Amino acid sequence: MPTDPADDGRFVTDSSPRLRLLIPLVVAVAFLMEQLDATIVTTAIPDMARALHASAVRMNLAVSAYILTLAVFIPLSGWFADRFGARRVFIAALALFTAGSALCGMAQTFPMLVATRVLQGLGGAMMTPVGRLILLRSFPRNQLVRAMTYMTLPAIVGPVIGPVLGGYLTTYLSWRWIFYVNLPFGLLGMALAYRFIREQPAEAPPRFDLPGFVLFGAGVGLFQFSMEGLGRQSPLVIGAAVLAAAGLVLAFARRSRRQSHPAIDLGLLRERAFGIATLAGGLCRIAMNGPVYLLPLMLQLGLGMSPVQSGSLTFLSALGSPLFRIVVGPALRRLGFRTLLLASGLACAAMLSSFALIGPHTGHAVIAAAIVAFGLVRSIQFMTSNTLAYADVAPERLSRATSLGGLLQQLTVSFGVGIAAASLGLLAPGAAGPRLADFHAAFLILAVLPLLALPVFTRLRAGDGAQVSGHLPAMDDRRAAAANPPGE
Repeated sequence: MPTDPADDGRFVTDSSPRLRLLIPLVVAVAFLMEQLDATIVTTAIPDMARALHASAVRMNLAVSAYILTLAVFIPLSGWFADRFGARRVFIAALALFTAGSALCGMAQTFPMLVATRVLQGLGGAMMTPVGRLILLRSFPRNQLVRAMTYMTLPAIVGPVIGPVLGGYLTTYLSWRWIFYVNLPFGLLGMALAYRFIREQPAEAPPRFDLPGFVLFGAGVGLFQFSMEGLGRQSPLVIGAAVLAAAGLVLAFARRSRRQSHPAIDLGLLRERAFGIATLAGGLCRIAMNGPVYLLPLMLQLGLGMSPVQSGSLTFLSALGSPLFRIVVGPALRRLGFRTLLLASGLACAAMLSSFALIGPHTGHAVIAAAIVAFGLVRSIQFMTSNTLAYADVAPERLSRATSLGGLLQQLTVSFGVGIAAASLGLLAPGAAGPRLADFHAAFLILAVLPLLALPVFTRLRAGDGAQVSGHLPAMDDRRAAAANPPGE
């Protein structure tokens, strides 16, 4: 494995210590905007549906179109960053995202809103992985937990600030302001990136695998269409879409094995830590991203709360987020990635099941406590799997790893929202809309997913990611790790 750059002082944060705060701050602005817009529309969905003459369940397309665009175009980000420079691409992505936000606020029809959300997603597809790449190239490995904390915090806080901010803007101004609010942040982010982020040298990338990119993007898009169509399209159409999606993804997988530089480096999934963190961790992410869509709707449509009341309660999950910074570091040193991921996976299933117990007579204090606990568990799970994914990746593969990891993470948001909306569509197909019992059943469906991830987490060894976690495995595990290095 090549020498870690941390060993020869080539990190900009070594030569200029103030950048240890400024670079994460700049990247955090972009991450916060991107994550905020994934969920800010959820609280405003009933108002947007009335204004644009669409059903509340159908409005989930405004969420999933944005997230799916993020996922599909993320593979371009690593290539663009290496070809044109991470700093230049990052600033251009901020500009595209900001322009897309302004157009979303001016949308007059539902199709126009979906189209402008796609434009937003194009900007976000470059912002997130390129920002992550800037962080990874700016910090040595022994500071990776700190860098990933800066990256993960906006990703956790954004989705929970979104509903409360969306609720207040929708109630006291207009739903259009949930998009206009991005404009000052986008302009600030561009100014800070231009001032503080330095261009870092990278090897010239090989020719981009455009046919492979088209195969994969079309397959993922068809799969998302099949989820969106549950309860609305005929079983024949859904079945044909699923088969076509599977065929396209398999064709891409076969093609990628013959390519020296495929559009998406699926070979990274063979690295034990990265593969388990992104795939098994992805099941947990799908489940824990579903409530971002389900919870505000249940509080409003199932319990009759106003957008402000709903947003104020869902916002409380942000209170658990600062605690994870105190908990995760010591927990990783003491327990290691394997034990902490197993424990957090069980906790994810328990917290999702607890939402199925909320009823008309449940006190607001009890709902608030459940949401705070959910936020803490979600934060720990996301932070742990996100850090493990890059803990053992060789430096020369970081660009491709951030692209693949970012793609899979965005797909988990899209699939989480899609599964939640599809569940409601199947449980409440009538025009009357979902009942409280339908929301309860949807939460229980989501609670199954983290349980499916547990057997995969057990394949981790105690020494996986030890360079980052600082965990010292037992002697037997050390011998096993020596016999089977992390990449095998």
